[in-house]
Order: sequence, then C-alpha cells, then structure tokens
Amino acid sequence: MQEEINAAQKLIDTIVNFFVNYSFQVVGAIIILVIGILVARAVSSFLLRFFERKEFDVTLSRFITAAAKGTILGFAILVALGKFGITIAPFIAALAAMAFGASFAIQGPLANYGAGLVIIVTRPFVVGNTIRVSGVSGIVDEVNLGATILKDEDGVKITIPNKHIVGEILHNSEERRIVEEVVGISYDSDPENAIQAIKEVLDAFQEITKEPPPQVGIQEFGDSSINIGLRYWIPTKIYFKILYQVNLAVYKQLKARDIEIPFPQRDVHIVSRSQDGLLPNS
Repeated sequence: MQEEINAAQKLIDTIVNFFVNYSFQVVGAIIILVIGILVARAVSSFLLRFFERKEFDVTLSRFITAAAKGTILGFAILVALGKFGITIAPFIAALAAMAFGASFAIQGPLANYGAGLVIIVTRPFVVGNTIRVSGVSGIVDEVNLGATILKDEDGVKITIPNKHIVGEILHNSEERRIVEEVVGISYDSDPENAIQAIKEVLDAFQEITKEPPPQVGIQEFGDSSINIGLRYWIPTKIYFKILYQVNLAVYKQLKARDIEIPFPQRDVHIVSRSQDGLLPNS
C-alpha cells in the first residue's frame, strides 16, 4: 500500500513540476496555434472573396487559397514547437529520409499529385465544366492535388485519380451536354413538316441553348421509316429532366400534326416445296 502511495506521489510531483517549468511554454504554444488557425481562416476567406470579385479561375483560386492556409498553419506549428525548445532540423532530415525510402511504395500517390499540379497549372478544365474521361462523365465539383471529384445529375460523387486524367483523351463541353436523338416517321409523312414541328418544340424550351443552335434534319433512310435526327445542348445539371420533357413534347407535336411514327415492319414470304419445285403459297 505504501509503495502505491509513493508511486502516486511521484506522479503528482512530476505533473506539478512539468506545469511549473513549462506552463508558460504550453500556454504560449496554445495561443500561437489558436492565432495561427484564426489567421489562416481569415487569410483564406479574404483570398477567396478577392478572387471571386476579380472573377479569377475557380480551380486555381481554390488551390492558392488552400496552399496559403496550409502554409500559415505549418508556420504556426513550427513556432509552437519552438516554444518547447524543439528544433525542426532533425524533423526535416527524418522526413527527407522517410520520403526517400517510401518513394518506391508511394509512386501511385506521387503520380496523382504530379498530375494534379499539371491540371491546376494548365487548366484543361475548371470547376463547373462537364467532362468525360476514362469512361465516366460529370460536372467538375473539386480539383485536388490527388484526385478530381465529379458530380452527376443525381448528386453522386465520382472521384478520379488525377493520373487517369492527364495523358488521356478528355472531352470538355463546359457546363453543357449535347443530346443526340433520332425520331422515325413514316414514308407517307412529310419530312419537312416533321422537321418544322420538332424545331418549334426545341425553340419553346428556354433551357436549350441558342448558340450553338439546335440542329434537325433527315439523318438516314431506314427500312421502315425516315429517321429524323436532332441535336441540341442543355445544361448538364438538368440533362435528363429536359431530355424527357423534350421527347414527350416532340411526340405530342408529331401526333397533333398527324405525322405517323411507324412500327418496325418486315415482309415475310412463305414458300412451300412441291414435286415440281418451290411454289409460293397463296
């Protein structure tokens, strides 16, 4: 029992001595960290508002803001460590040695960071653009050093490592997406009347861009129908919503003008075999 009391007394004495000797350093370090966090937030907010007023590129402005915030926080941490008499030279040497040893194990992340830097500097796309790359498409929501985050119309986040973007074939349609549809009409119907009807439908939708203008015309002559092709641009965020509305409006307009949308047709001839040869059935 006496040994436990002595051990507890030694622990209490150690804690008291620590606070007596280092209380000012601890308080100073905490104050420096708090000030660093506040200054980092203030500077990042100021830079973000400044870039927005100047209509600076969103992707580059976010990167500069995040870099400034991280730099200030890192400086505050180093100053706080200095309050305890800790020098940063050994840490830098240790980090360099660890980075050299781990470079072979983290080639993937390093490649993503390098590709991310290329994207931020060259800006093949910016936040808000609609891109298609590596078999996926969506609206650019965020560009980080390691990955690019897309969002689709359903709000699903798609994270693409940056190394799968740089050096690949990239489609960038900015904030719009193209619709390519085909409507078949009967050969007995007037194709000019059908084209005019579809153009009137497209002109009625404010969401469809006027520049470039919608395109409507005969795309091909099918086996059972004259296929009318239509191409138009709409905002990516409401792609499917407008697509479904346009398809319904086109159907109603064609029906109102008595323009027939035929079923697929195929002529089948049945023949029978007789002693004299092949004779068609009547």
